[in-house]
Amino acid sequence: MTTQGTGTYQVTGWDEKPYDEQEGAVKITMASIDNSFTGVIEGAGHVRTVMVYPADDAANFTGLQRVTGTVGGRKGSFVLQAVGSWTDGVARADWHVVPGSATGELAGLSGTGGYVSGENGACDYTLDYDFS
Repeated sequence: MTTQGTGTYQVTGWDEKPYDEQEGAVKITMASIDNSFTGVIEGAGHVRTVMVYPADDAANFTGLQRVTGTVGGRKGSFVLQAVGSWTDGVARADWHVVPGSATGELAGLSGTGGYVSGENGACDYTLDYDFS
């Protein structure tokens, strides 16, 4: 049975560096980002994200984030894969739990959801999840 969950995460660290620079081509960067989760997910996450900037004020990105903590009161870790975009100062992404990535009491976790960024590094997220 799928459980619908919500929460917020706060960006607590951000280190973005050039990844692939070529004259006349779009900018590609790699960011290492730390997050602190509250809500249905309680814990900490670390994500590596590759971003492509077709313009200075817009980007498309994909990332993998290991989250360590609890989901619905069960303890362990899992990996979220996200795909999204950043425009008008707002990041939006869809994500899913990478199959087979959950450990501990979270073994068998599956789920989908996403997030929308707010002010000062806070993001509201959803995670519809199940344990098989």
